[in-house]
Amino acid sequence: MLSVAVVGSGPSGVYTAQALLQQSRVPDVRVHVLDRLPTPYGLVRYGVAPDHEKIKSLQNSLRAVLEDERVTFVGNVGVGGPEGVSPARLAELYHAVVYCVGASADRPLAVPGESLPGSYSATRFVSWYSAHPDIGADPFARDALEARSAVVIGVGNVAVDVARILARGADELRATDVPRAALSALESSRVRDVHIVGRRGPSQARFTTKELRELGALPGARVVVDPAELALDPAYAAPDGLPGALPLPAVVRRNLEVLRGWSAGGAQAGGDVSGTAWDVSGEAGRVGAGAAGAVRRIRLRFFLRPVELLERGGRVAGVRFARTAPDGAGGVRDTGRYEDVEAQLVLRAVGYRGVELPGLPFDPVRGTVPHAAGRVLRGGVPSPGEYVAGWIKRGPTGVIGSNRSCAKETVASLLADAAALTRRTAADDPLAVLREWGLRPVEWAGWLSIERAEAELGRSLGRGPVKIPDWAGLLAAARDENA
Repeated sequence: MLSVAVVGSGPSGVYTAQALLQQSRVPDVRVHVLDRLPTPYGLVRYGVAPDHEKIKSLQNSLRAVLEDERVTFVGNVGVGGPEGVSPARLAELYHAVVYCVGASADRPLAVPGESLPGSYSATRFVSWYSAHPDIGADPFARDALEARSAVVIGVGNVAVDVARILARGADELRATDVPRAALSALESSRVRDVHIVGRRGPSQARFTTKELRELGALPGARVVVDPAELALDPAYAAPDGLPGALPLPAVVRRNLEVLRGWSAGGAQAGGDVSGTAWDVSGEAGRVGAGAAGAVRRIRLRFFLRPVELLERGGRVAGVRFARTAPDGAGGVRDTGRYEDVEAQLVLRAVGYRGVELPGLPFDPVRGTVPHAAGRVLRGGVPSPGEYVAGWIKRGPTGVIGSNRSCAKETVASLLADAAALTRRTAADDPLAVLREWGLRPVEWAGWLSIERAEAELGRSLGRGPVKIPDWAGLLAAARDENA
């Protein structure tokens, strides 16, 4: 029997387990899917926006893999951390270990004022409204309640997600699994302006057209675009492609079409692009004015690079941007002009980054584990029995489905090594050993108890299932045999 541990129960981990089950080269295989959390599904549970029900339904296909009799879910077991199992000790229990730990850190802006209260990573905000137990009770309540204007820095799908949640009415989120505290804070939110800001042009934005269009479909919200900013992008004026250049990708053409339609509606982003649009010493400014009749305004801004977060009363009060322009080589250059945008809440969504797992080699520049076709490299040489898949292998690129082919490549390498791997010693009962080491694994029955507890919590609130947002509550539910 080939005994494999997969560390991480998100899409990359489950796809790795699935690839192991579907192969025919090694007919007898046992897979333990380990996770630091007592809950499975990784970013599908804690990263997909609650109003994206179709994407969240991916849990059903992941569930089918985890319920296979050859697979065991092992939650509440950290690997590499101070209270978990070291990679070296884990290697004693299995013939092979595949690390699918993702890229959990966010990229900083590296500008003055970034650490001010009211400034957060979008990752943390997503974790809050997704009830990730590491976030704690309610860190965003004050910001969601008191902020009038929010700035989201970044023009990818994460930026669009957090902007949409800020602009969406709480009644629309009541049917989702958003935790009680987050729903209450969003229900009382005073946010009226949400700025999504990118340092480059619309043709270089990373959001998908579906996500972009969703902004325009929000009840009680209006999307505001400045035609002058769009016109700065050479590709905007030539949607079929620039002379002598390759045609624009289809998604870029569709995005530009959506933006062109919004800008033709006559609304423009507030502020004078030639100078300061908001005076940080005053209560409000020209950026606060805008589309009449809309409860909330979503302002898509381009060619603005953040250079400083402004402060008033010890908290974020705005963002100073440098106005940029295309440099003719695919990048941007500063123009020497600046614009201040009022904001009591700033969320940075400029990308993810892998985090070093103690005991594994790590490339700090790429934010990944060095590998060759998924085989972990130590000193440039493949380390027997150690593999990687997902973002920690290739970096934070692609969509959820990209993890499937990534996992298959890694599993192909593992199976090519199987004859040598099965000559290694593996534990007959790894879970028993983990318990001897002082860990308290949560198996699939424990997860089902959590599901029942969340369904009961939702019923008590007149809602569907509502997530339990804290470690104590999750572990208590996992061990309640009568839940």
